[in-house]
Amino acid sequence: MEDTKPSVATSGGTDGDAVEARFNALCKNGLSLDEKACSNAMKLFKETKHLLTSNVSSIGSGTLEEAERFWFSFVLYSLKRLSEKIGENTQQESDESGFSFCQILRATKLNIVDFFKELPQFVVKAGPVLRNMYGEDCATRLEGTEMQANFVHLSLLSKSYKRAFWELFLTSDANIDKQQNATSSSDYVSECHRFGWLLFLALRVHAFSRFKDLVTCANGFVSILAILIIHVPVRFRNFKINDSPHFVKKGDKGVDLLASLCNMYDASEDDLRKKMETANKLIEDILKKKPCPAAECKTETLENIDTDSLIYFEGLMEEKSLSSSLNMLEKDYDNAICNKGDLDERVFVNDEDSLLGLGSFSGGTMNVTGIKRKFDSVASPSKSISSPLSPQRPPASHANGVLGPPSAKMAATPVSAAMTTAKWLRSVICPLPSKPSAELQRFLSSCDKDVTNDVICRAHIILEAIFPRNQECSVTGSLQSVNLMDNIWMEQRILEALKLYYRVLEAMCTAEAQILHAPNLTSLLTNERFHRCMLACSAELVLATHKTATMLFPTVLERTGITAFDLSKVIESFIRHEESLPRELRRHLNSLEERLLESMVWDKGSSMYNSLIVAKPALSAEINRLGLLAEPMPPLDAIATHVNFSGSTPPVPSLQKHETSTGNAGSSILGQNGDVRSPMRPCTELRSVLVERNAFTSPVKDRLLALNNLKKAPLQSAFASPTRPNPGGGGETCAETGISIFFGKINKLAAVRINGMVERLQLSQQIRESVYSLFQKILNQRTSLFFNRHIDQIILCCFYVVAKISQLRLTFKEIICNYRKQPQCKPQVFQSVFVDRSSARRNGRTGQDNVDIIAFYNEIFVPSIKPLLGELGSAGTTTRTSRVAEANNSNDGTCPGSPKVSPFPSLPDMSPKKVSATHNVYVSPLRTSKMDALISHSSRSYYACVGESTRAYQSPSKDLTAINNHLNGYSSPLTGGRKIRGALNFDDVDVGLVSDSMVANSLYLQNGSCASSSGAPLKSEQPES
Repeated sequence: MEDTKPSVATSGGTDGDAVEARFNALCKNGLSLDEKACSNAMKLFKETKHLLTSNVSSIGSGTLEEAERFWFSFVLYSLKRLSEKIGENTQQESDESGFSFCQILRATKLNIVDFFKELPQFVVKAGPVLRNMYGEDCATRLEGTEMQANFVHLSLLSKSYKRAFWELFLTSDANIDKQQNATSSSDYVSECHRFGWLLFLALRVHAFSRFKDLVTCANGFVSILAILIIHVPVRFRNFKINDSPHFVKKGDKGVDLLASLCNMYDASEDDLRKKMETANKLIEDILKKKPCPAAECKTETLENIDTDSLIYFEGLMEEKSLSSSLNMLEKDYDNAICNKGDLDERVFVNDEDSLLGLGSFSGGTMNVTGIKRKFDSVASPSKSISSPLSPQRPPASHANGVLGPPSAKMAATPVSAAMTTAKWLRSVICPLPSKPSAELQRFLSSCDKDVTNDVICRAHIILEAIFPRNQECSVTGSLQSVNLMDNIWMEQRILEALKLYYRVLEAMCTAEAQILHAPNLTSLLTNERFHRCMLACSAELVLATHKTATMLFPTVLERTGITAFDLSKVIESFIRHEESLPRELRRHLNSLEERLLESMVWDKGSSMYNSLIVAKPALSAEINRLGLLAEPMPPLDAIATHVNFSGSTPPVPSLQKHETSTGNAGSSILGQNGDVRSPMRPCTELRSVLVERNAFTSPVKDRLLALNNLKKAPLQSAFASPTRPNPGGGGETCAETGISIFFGKINKLAAVRINGMVERLQLSQQIRESVYSLFQKILNQRTSLFFNRHIDQIILCCFYVVAKISQLRLTFKEIICNYRKQPQCKPQVFQSVFVDRSSARRNGRTGQDNVDIIAFYNEIFVPSIKPLLGELGSAGTTTRTSRVAEANNSNDGTCPGSPKVSPFPSLPDMSPKKVSATHNVYVSPLRTSKMDALISHSSRSYYACVGESTRAYQSPSKDLTAINNHLNGYSSPLTGGRKIRGALNFDDVDVGLVSDSMVANSLYLQNGSCASSSGAPLKSEQPES
């Protein structure tokens, strides 16, 4: 195979002195840095210049000029963030802080989206240099992920604010007094829009804690809308307050403005009133306006509004003083962010600003400027990878240009989805008690020893570690206020996570007791690792609900002492046992589990290796050589010593550890309750459907579900010692069973991604079978290729080697180009692949390194899998099809080779599924329970279902044709030959839209048997060079 190595693109020689001269000119002329700052910048650049030279082709579009601009910006950004003296709660100015993040981007002619797309590669490549110069925590101090999340949140908030503002206030002078100048009126409304955004930024800077979560900010911008409604003259309104369908909360004194806004935006009324008070105080302090109780003011803007508890500022929005107010808010913001190196958030008030960019973030794609957005990218910006099997609900259409559908709710957006999820947490979880319920206490006291106190104390310790409160009491002034806000925020999140933990734990105990036919759950309820995983999952859901920009995953893993492999054990059970969990949180956990499976469980220090070394002893030498085993889980008392408790926290007892191997991370195995499922399954509200439909048969351990597909193995077996015999029998250890189930999940995830690439590349089903067969063989027989790597790296290499063997004209460039379009794509996957040269000297180099995927393919992948290629052989002369194959389960036979290799599984159709290669036509299945609502007397003639549409089922093609003709008004058998008249009303969301959760119920059917394929044994061929 060495003859056919794809060539590695090189940048060609670069003139080092010329590059340094251009960088020096940028620092002095472009940013006007002083000599000291220039010297420090040049020092860092010289240390990393060789990395630029060797990685030009993988940066941006691959041109030298663009790569230089990116590298210059990365160096300056790193200098800015890492040279600043950062205290615990304050950031002091540095001598070389005379430039801002936005100035860097403008000087290098880059936008924010492109910058954050490429930054992770720089952090990987230049990591050793940065750590040597700035310390081991440099990656954390760069705060690249946090700044990207903050940018995403602000992008969403600015669009929601803009949409809401222009729906509330006039966009033209149509209804304005004719005597007024149209241009000045338009300018005034635009200035009002800018005033609102600047006041919102003042609220963020002065009043919000450093955990600027999306929900809190959304409540903040709603409070700004309330202030604008009160103060902007009535003639500029786009509504009439007394008869608007949106301001529906009314009393004897008029419209309850705040309650109506909360109803429209799913905001918290208590929180909104607090934000209003704070915003009013900022208007008083910054703009020097005198507050007056609204009830005492007689003004047109307050007519028909209940003025109780509202504050009015005389002349706040007068046209003659608005410019002055804008200048004051601008100056205040300048002072607040001066020399901090953060993003200038004022760019969002101007859509034309070139800094915003027009692209989207890969890996949990979030299209910042387009209409369609992946909601999951907001749920978990850290790694926001959206599950391919998690459909999204399209936004509701605006009716007649007003705020939303007739229900007066906002159109579906990421912000509205976040507010709806927060409403669930507020209304369902917050009212629960902050201690175990009577039923849960019954389970805790039924153990061999009453563990109630242990569970309570552990919960407080772990949650205090995840949400640490600042106990600094010596500070004064604004810093003390910031600490107080942070502590209040932390206390609220602790309570929410605690209540959710107790609720789901009770449901799990009830289910476990039913499986074991006994209330004594000692093995489970005394397992330290299990409780930490449950607490981490609860905390992660709370963080995902509020969508913080700072405490991003995997923070919960780091602060609880567990690994990604540990957390993967409880995700599915957590979803299944909390039936009220909102769709967005289910999506978040689904995408989180996908992220764990694709790379994090393969990282160094994963407890998966502690099980793998037992299940596959032959791998022990390689695992030990690379130092992959997980460290012992830190004891609870060690975590407690780092936590400052409040006076109400109970004393810490000596908690008994019931893990078989105390402190051994190897006690963590993957035991998904004997229930082998898809790693991306979006659980829905119908638990019966989950139990019956969502069990995927493992390609490795089919017998696990052979006895009873609905029967669940005890959850406690998931946390048993790896060397313990499997309670389910079969003569296996828990490690063997757990790794087999884990491999089954990996295979299922790989199958979904392989299928997606096959459809994009328009390849034959035979190629799909070959790629999947090779992937399985590598997983089972060359498992070490996955160590410290991403499964997509193996998949991409499988595609290329199968294409070569099949004599298919498919280049690595084409593969990478199409992979970039996949929803889970991250450039690091093909730009930075781990290689270890310690065991053998390759290309004159030794040690560990990160190379591009082509170098990995040539150097590591091909030599390792050569023995497996003989079994794969030639797939025949395969040509690319002109269209994407329709049937995922049309297999012609099983692939030869290892008995553990299974045919390509039956995958559920993606929903919505594209059914045309040339047109944007998508189809989603319809849930039976929606039929009654859809086929009512008033709308019966508009709807039909395949199988019932033409009285006697003929074929999907004929049925769909009849439906199309029917909707187009032609006569058809559906209407008895008569023509129908009338238009469909797509604004009626409650009737016309099919929800994602409903669609998801029909997706996850149990795998059926795959038809066997004829394939004769494939011959091993030497590919052409």
